[in-house]
Amino acid sequence: MHTVVRITGLGRSTIYRLIATQRFPNPVRLGPRAVAWRRTEIDQWSEARPIATH
Repeated sequence: MHTVVRITGLGRSTIYRLIATQRFPNPVRLGPRAVAWRRTEIDQWSEARPIATH
């Protein structure tokens, strides 16, 4: 989770809220209490996000 937060710039609760609304890649279960995300899915999600221009 720490790495996903660092890569995306989103908070933990925001990530889980986006997962619940199917707007963020689902985690992969590693064990009973452990999950991880595929880096390729995070990268694809990030590239599909709109770029803010100011």
